[in-house]
Amino acid sequence: MKKNEPVLLTCVEGPIARLVINRPGKRNAINDALLQALGGFFNDIPGGVRAIVLSGAGGHFSSGLDLSEQVEREPEQVMKHSRGWHRLMDTIQFSGVPVVAALSGAVMGGGLEIASTAHVRVAEPSTVFRLPEGKRGIFVGGGATVRVGRILGPDRMTEMMLTGRSYNGEEGCRLGLAHHLVGEGEALAKAEELAREIAGNASLVNYLIIQSIARIGNMSHDDGLYTESLSAALSQTGADAREGLKAFLEKRKPRFG
Repeated sequence: MKKNEPVLLTCVEGPIARLVINRPGKRNAINDALLQALGGFFNDIPGGVRAIVLSGAGGHFSSGLDLSEQVEREPEQVMKHSRGWHRLMDTIQFSGVPVVAALSGAVMGGGLEIASTAHVRVAEPSTVFRLPEGKRGIFVGGGATVRVGRILGPDRMTEMMLTGRSYNGEEGCRLGLAHHLVGEGEALAKAEELAREIAGNASLVNYLIIQSIARIGNMSHDDGLYTESLSAALSQTGADAREGLKAFLEKRKPRFG
């Protein structure tokens, strides 16, 4: 990374936005400037963007928190910093625009916490999933206990943190840390392919998938079914629903507005 180069590269082409974590000399370690840049984008996503591809520069997604830039904090400051992470992670997950993450190299600590907010994750075989905080004398603070814990289950995440265990791309895909496994150097191309496919969906349906499914997972049986019915009612009326039915009957791909 050159001096004064942005820590987050952004490019919008039609319905696809590409975000690249750009601290390759630090294996894309996360500092406050990067968190601010991510927050700035996801709090004001450009109009017309229907899918986002998130990746890291230089062969790594992110090695986690940049400990070299951390300062000693009092408990109250640590709490507020952690809650700031939580707000940003929620913003990424629930922005309403699907995020596809291209994972390679280090996906560790805070990097894994960011990756777990993505709705679709593509990994290469040499990807390294790890939560090293437990071996560094600290506890996770960016949402891993909720997001990663729900993917792996509390038991497996406990073992992962106690032992510092790493999972490669194949293992991570089997466990749900990634949804797709591709060859070396192929994650970004696959992520963009999937993003283009997702961008072709009805935007309201994408929004409901993102907003409803995760929340239904936190609800009681009856409340979840009621919320599903509300989501169905919203999606099955209007122009997109009519276009979807018409395209099915005409045996063609729908063209949603």
